[in-house]
Amino acid sequence: METDAPGWYGACARGETMNMKLNRRQLLRAAVGGLANAIVAPSTPSQAGSHTLRIALLHLAPRPAELTHNRRLLEHALVTAANRRAAWILTPELCITGYTFADTIGTDWILPHPDPWMKNIADLIARLNVTVFMSVPERDPHTQNLHNSVCVIAPDGSFIGCHRKINTLRVGSESWSTPGERVTPFRVPPLDRVGILICADAFSPHIAKRLHAEGAQLLVSSAAWAPGLHGPNGEWERCTSDTGLPLLVCNRTGRDRTLDFTNAESVVVKDGRRLMSMSSPQSAIFIIDWDVTAHNVITTEYESIAL
Repeated sequence: METDAPGWYGACARGETMNMKLNRRQLLRAAVGGLANAIVAPSTPSQAGSHTLRIALLHLAPRPAELTHNRRLLEHALVTAANRRAAWILTPELCITGYTFADTIGTDWILPHPDPWMKNIADLIARLNVTVFMSVPERDPHTQNLHNSVCVIAPDGSFIGCHRKINTLRVGSESWSTPGERVTPFRVPPLDRVGILICADAFSPHIAKRLHAEGAQLLVSSAAWAPGLHGPNGEWERCTSDTGLPLLVCNRTGRDRTLDFTNAESVVVKDGRRLMSMSSPQSAIFIIDWDVTAHNVITTEYESIAL
């Protein structure tokens, strides 16, 4: 990735309550991209204290290859989380496509970012006044390679940066994607450095260790990691033991064409142990309060909102 690239790619390389409420019917009627125009005033995320960050984990059940449905589900979840005063919103891996999609809808529709839908989402995020860690496919405009990425969008709708999944499977459902190469934390206020992982990136110790060496204060992961024979087996805990950094994992739920995520867990991990494990058989939002000074949860209690 070129460091002097303009706009979106330059940003990637450089790395209380809403005044109006939209009901579910309005949200579902809104066209993709039209939702941002339906919100007339931004929310101001409320924090319990000056060192408290409210974080929403969108534990969603995207349908494989159903872009319109998944995008509307995500838009609804973003508005709901912002209405619950979340300041950061995390999404699961490939939240707008589902895990298995390429053999159904192909990949020609994947464009360099920001594509028209991402521009509309950025407008929505600016109106909501939140920070979003968005897991989406992207196309590199220079190489035309496709990547499984997490893009960080700031409360003003600008793009802070993106991490491209490094540990991609070269066969099966992930064979469409090219592995990323950069391991760089990004400044995501109120933190100076946040390291991003995508699912199996947690499997390789050197990735988390490199993020720590680069000054990361917190690790955030989008995941589509189903329990079972090949499910998570200590990788998240090891990331925190190896680095001393806490880790927030936003996993998904529901069934995909090849995997069952119904019992998958979103977790908060610190010092080699899970502080919180959260799951739901249907799409839900989990809201936690984070102490940005102590780098720990304020309480192990969390709010769960069914979608």
